[in-house]
Amino acid sequence: MALLIKGGEIVTAEARYLGDILVEDEVITSIQENIAAPPDAEVIDATGKLVFPGFIDPHVHIHLPFMATFAKDTHATASVAALIGGTTTYIEMVCPSRNEDALEGYHTWKQKAEGNSACDYAFHMGVTRFDAKTEGQLREIVRDGTTSFKIFLSYKNFFGVTDEEMFHTLKLAAELGVITTAHCENAELVSQLQQLLLTKGKTGPEWHEPSRPEAVEAEGTTRFATFLEQTDATGYVVHLSCAAALRVAMEAKMRGVRLHVESVVPHFLLDKTFAERAGVEGMKHIMSPPLRDKRNQTALWAALKAGLIDTVGTDHCPFDTEQKLLGACAFTQIPNGIPGIEERVNLIYTYGVNRGELDIHRFVDALSTRAAKLFGLYPRKGAIQVGSDADLVVYDANYRGIISVTSQHTNNNYNGFEGFAIDGRPSIVTVRGKIQVRDGAFVGEPGRGGFLRREPQYLTKAHAQAVPHVR
Repeated sequence: MALLIKGGEIVTAEARYLGDILVEDEVITSIQENIAAPPDAEVIDATGKLVFPGFIDPHVHIHLPFMATFAKDTHATASVAALIGGTTTYIEMVCPSRNEDALEGYHTWKQKAEGNSACDYAFHMGVTRFDAKTEGQLREIVRDGTTSFKIFLSYKNFFGVTDEEMFHTLKLAAELGVITTAHCENAELVSQLQQLLLTKGKTGPEWHEPSRPEAVEAEGTTRFATFLEQTDATGYVVHLSCAAALRVAMEAKMRGVRLHVESVVPHFLLDKTFAERAGVEGMKHIMSPPLRDKRNQTALWAALKAGLIDTVGTDHCPFDTEQKLLGACAFTQIPNGIPGIEERVNLIYTYGVNRGELDIHRFVDALSTRAAKLFGLYPRKGAIQVGSDADLVVYDANYRGIISVTSQHTNNNYNGFEGFAIDGRPSIVTVRGKIQVRDGAFVGEPGRGGFLRREPQYLTKAHAQAVPHVR
């Protein structure tokens, strides 16, 4: 059955205009004024509402074994939460530990998602060690359509890679034409600072940030950029949190390093005082890099506005209060992570566009279009144009609400943004032309989502003869 969205104000990364959108066979087939409804079409009246391309979260954790426990969401719960918040595609981090086989881990993550996600999804492949088997496994994974890697310069002896392993990963990434995302800290410095604080009896959540200070993140960002420069690879810094790291990333870009930057919604709106609250209230807000001094938010918003920060993700990773209390005796044992997949779009719209100075086109670009372009999904995703997937968000900017655990859909018993007001929410959300959300309620097909295979797009001239085509 066809779908016709009539009378909305279409807003993309480049344009804003009134028009109708006709959807047939999962894709957009016409965009113009006053489209006559086909006989079998469902018609949505979008008068007075904004129509955005479906939003893309480029950084989520759903299946995640971490710090002696597992993240609470499933692909069923996380995808519904994503859709209610306007996110129609997410890219999940595949994160086997150093002790696990990379290819087995990749297939485990795929199996967890298959048939269970209500929206479309892709993966970043975590490279948590580089040994004799790794190169062949990564080549196979790229042939399967996962064309982005993830490395950790943190979590020593668990996820973290050595400098030698980073070098080999980036050399292979450059050859294969894939982009490498990186968690930029300094694993050794963090480890030493953690132990120093613990030996002084500084065990509460308020000591998490001092154990991973801004200088440590800036150093990791500098090192990653240097390795990119020396390997001719393309990189993407995930969840950049502070002005110091932003500064060195911009310096690298100015000297020609192919480096892109993501920040995540908590770092725009929460600061380290949330993690300094007593007991479990502080533990709820433990994430890495940590919440920072509030002064950093001014720099992040300015960089987002200017397009220096490319994308806004979430690093969505829900652990409930019982799990957070695993760190009651030592902040180093608190599972790192905060949910956000449901709240991201509404919060950045509210505090960036409606109450701030963020241009609405930059909003669409940062939360949808640029992620699609960087990760090989554009123009299938991140666009409103003929031939694109009909992932659409009809947005009610007149809605007013309060974020609360009592109304969330993420599988967690707290909300890190509890009490934040929102100005607007999606009223209709479609995935490839099927209505999945109406007015804050999931009404769609639970298993509609599918795995998005991607092609390599970062081949340099030196490697252009050996392109691994997706099967």
